[in-house]
Amino acid sequence: MNDLAMHILDIIQNSLSAGAILVKLTVEEDGPSDRLEIIIEDNGCGMNKEQVERLTDPFFTSRTTRKVGMGIPLLKQSAEQSGGGIEIKSEVGVGTYVRAWFKMSHIDRPPLGDVANAFILTVSANPEKDFILRYIIGRGEYVFDTIEIKEALEGTPLNDASVIRILTEMIKENIKDLRDE
Repeated sequence: MNDLAMHILDIIQNSLSAGAILVKLTVEEDGPSDRLEIIIEDNGCGMNKEQVERLTDPFFTSRTTRKVGMGIPLLKQSAEQSGGGIEIKSEVGVGTYVRAWFKMSHIDRPPLGDVANAFILTVSANPEKDFILRYIIGRGEYVFDTIEIKEALEGTPLNDASVIRILTEMIKENIKDLRDE
């Protein structure tokens, strides 16, 4: 995967495949600490301790359509090679928590990529699910919550082409504003 937004997309897709109806994504850029952190939490079916321990093994997957699962192992490799790490917690029947952190200035850190586009792509492909994006830069924070957006849209679907464009631009603009503060 060329950028971290693609890792985010992959993990959120795993959450949805695990039956999650709510997925929370937090991205925090902390310049003074030279740290980038990504957290994905879901309320899917969760995993037992053995499954969590095997998640970083590329030859372990719960999918029946293929015999390898590269998403988490590649994310772990990207985090570790750029001075960071990964933490995974899960509980059967409750959900899963994935946190990856990176040294922002590390030469081997993949670019963040287009988080807004990746996020809205997932939202628009799954309009019946709920998603929360928290983007934090320094002391500034932007929160995008599909529950609130659905209410504001008064029945217009999240996968309407004009809505997708507006929401993507809205998220990009709010992240830009955080950077400019």
